[in-house]
Parts: sequence; structure tokens; C-alpha cells
Amino acid sequence: MSSRKAKQSTDDEEEEQPVKYEFGGPAGAAIMAVALVAIVFFANLVYFKDCSLYKIPVIPLTVNSYIECDAIALYLGWLAFHFVLAKVPVGRVVNGQPLKGGKRLKYRCNGFFAFLASVALFWGACYMDYPVADIYDVIPQLAVTAILVSFVLSLLLYARAANIPKSQQSTTGNTGNAVYDFFMGRELNPRVLDVDLKFVCELRPGLIGWVMLNLVFVAQACARTGGNPNPALVTVTAFQAWYVMDCLWFEDAILTTMDITHDGFGFMLVFGDLAWVPFVYNLQGKFLVEHPQTWSSVALAAFIGLNLVGYIIFRGSNSQKNRFRTNPYDPALAHLETLPTSSGKRLLVSGWWGLCRHPNYLGDLIMSVAWSLPCGFTHVLPWFYPVYFLILLVDRAERDDRQCRRKYGAAWDRYCQRVPYRIIPYIY
Repeated sequence: MSSRKAKQSTDDEEEEQPVKYEFGGPAGAAIMAVALVAIVFFANLVYFKDCSLYKIPVIPLTVNSYIECDAIALYLGWLAFHFVLAKVPVGRVVNGQPLKGGKRLKYRCNGFFAFLASVALFWGACYMDYPVADIYDVIPQLAVTAILVSFVLSLLLYARAANIPKSQQSTTGNTGNAVYDFFMGRELNPRVLDVDLKFVCELRPGLIGWVMLNLVFVAQACARTGGNPNPALVTVTAFQAWYVMDCLWFEDAILTTMDITHDGFGFMLVFGDLAWVPFVYNLQGKFLVEHPQTWSSVALAAFIGLNLVGYIIFRGSNSQKNRFRTNPYDPALAHLETLPTSSGKRLLVSGWWGLCRHPNYLGDLIMSVAWSLPCGFTHVLPWFYPVYFLILLVDRAERDDRQCRRKYGAAWDRYCQRVPYRIIPYIY
């Protein structure tokens, strides 16, 4: 609920903490890495156009099905494009959370600018008659490239962290076990040319790439139908584009999340940012290209209404939390009830955060359902996202609960009594 309290001791004064594995330790990390790669592989190669899990999968056997020079150039160019944009002096410079020694890193928040530049690049390509619809046919090769780049970058980050000081190490990825540390990430905030790689990758190439691939889907649908894409596809594309724009408009909010303050930048986050998000979060759009669905105006309006409800909960709770973390004495928050802790921090126990401990997760889940409903119920694949997201958010809620209990002790127990439900009121 609140940011990590800065430690004022030096590296030499820090006490050695016992190793505490997450995700089942080294074996669990290895299994997760293999499973994540397998899901991206199957979703984008084996079930790329059929989208049906009811048929026996056919694994491609030709090299061209996996490696394509244009796809490699396109993906690497996309990463370079966003690295350059991160250096453009546009947007606010904000302070991150205090690190172990009390230092606060500065972050250039120009993600929304990067989004606009990316959309402009896409429409510029359309205006210049570049066949953007043809990108659809190399998505499998783009996915393979993303997998390979994730492994290479994770290895480089692992090697780079060999001699970093303790103040720059993550608390989770320096156990001494190579497999586990590779997965979790040894360095908390790796920077190259003053660009924070974790911060940029978290919201730029993957999230914006997700929207770009959705636009490719719309272009492909237009090419197939003579300029009349399926309304369900357009609706889902709009939902997801709005979600990404919101994340980038409030980009500084990510600086207080577990990914930035707690987790190292290892394979878990690298792969998640660069391969998983753009090539798994888009399953609904890809499905609707191959299986257009027909819905009445009333049904589409219901989908829009459900997405709006989820967004209101998601945005309202996140804004309330971020405002409270930035300035707990903000007059706009005076009506909210809080609970004191021994660390000097206070926990919100009213407003959105009196509804459940993670109302932002609740909003996220509602939106995920709204994105899958336009796909209907005849296939399983487009429903993968809300099922996966539920599992992910339950795990994150459990991890957050463990951290907060270690941090706040008895105060956290009192908080849990006041706010007993983690994500879904009266259910969980």
C-alpha cells in the first residue's frame, strides 16, 4: 500500500538477509520460463491463424517459419526507436522511490509522447502506401525474434550485474543461484546512457507494440473486407488502445509499483515486457481477424459499458492511491480514513481502498472480461487473457500481502481486519 521506506545505512552496515525464494525457487523459475516461452510460441506459431485449441497442433518445420530477416530488422528497429524516444527532452522529470542508500533516481516521463510518435509512424507508413497489413504474415517471426532478444538481453543484464554495489542490487535476484537470479534479475535499475531500461521497457515497446499489432489486425481486416473491419475487432482495439494510453498518460504512477521498487530486471520482466505483452495480450484482436463475430448494437453497447465500469474503478483507485502516496496531506484526501503504522506511514482504509485491498486489480479484471466478450464463447484462446490475468493478480496480491506483513507487522493485521477482501469484495 505504501512505498518502501528508505534505508539510511550504507552497504557495509546492511545485515545479510536469509534467502527467500519466490515462485517455487530455482525449479519453479525454470519451469515458469519454459512455460512462458511455450505459450508465446504456441499462440503465435502453432495456433496463429486457426486460433482453435480443439484441433491437433501442427508445428512448423521450415526455418522461414521462425526466422525472417525483415522481421528481425523490424523488431530491433522498434526497440531502437523507443530507446531514442526515451532520450527526447519532452515530458516531466520525476523522482523515483528512495533506494537502499536513500538516493532517488530521476525518470523522464515521456511515454505518452512515445505513443503519439508511434501512432504517427504507423499512419505515416499507411500514407506512404507501406503495406502495413502484410506485417500480419510475419507476426510469428516477430514473436520468435522477441523471445530471442529477451534471452540475449537477460543474459547481458545478468553478466553486467556481476560487480555492481549492493545499493544497486535487487533484493530478490541475488541469491547465488544462477537460474533463479537470471529469472528474477540481479540489478534493480540498470541504466544505459542514462536511460533506465526497466522503466522504458515496462511501458514502451511492449505496451505500445500491443496497440501497433492491433492496428495491423485492423489493416489486415480492411484488406480482406474492402475497408469494412468487423465492429467487434474495432471495439476491442479501441478498448485496449485506451487502456495503454491511460497507462502512459499516468506513466509516473508505475514508479511506486512492485516491478520498479522491488523486482530486479531479469528474464521475468524482460520477457514479460518485450515478448509476452505484445504477443499474448493481443489474442482477442488476432482471433477476431480470423473469426469475425456479429453482435447487435445493444450487445456492443453493453461491452462498452462493462469496460467503462472497469476503467472507472481502475483509474479512480489508482489516482487515489498515487495522490495519497505523493502527498498524504492533500486536502482532496481529507475525507479518507487512514490507519497508522510503526514505520510512520499510513494505510488507506476508506474510499476505493476500503472496498478491497486491490481495487485497481478489480478494475483490471473487469476490463479484461469486456475485451474477451466480443470474441464470443466458441473458442478458448481469446479467453486466455482474463484467466491468466486473474492468476497473475492473485499471485501479486499474495506477494504484496507477504511484503506488507513483514514491513508493517501488527498494523497490517489490523488493516486486513478492516479491509478483509483482497480483490473481489465478498468473494476474495
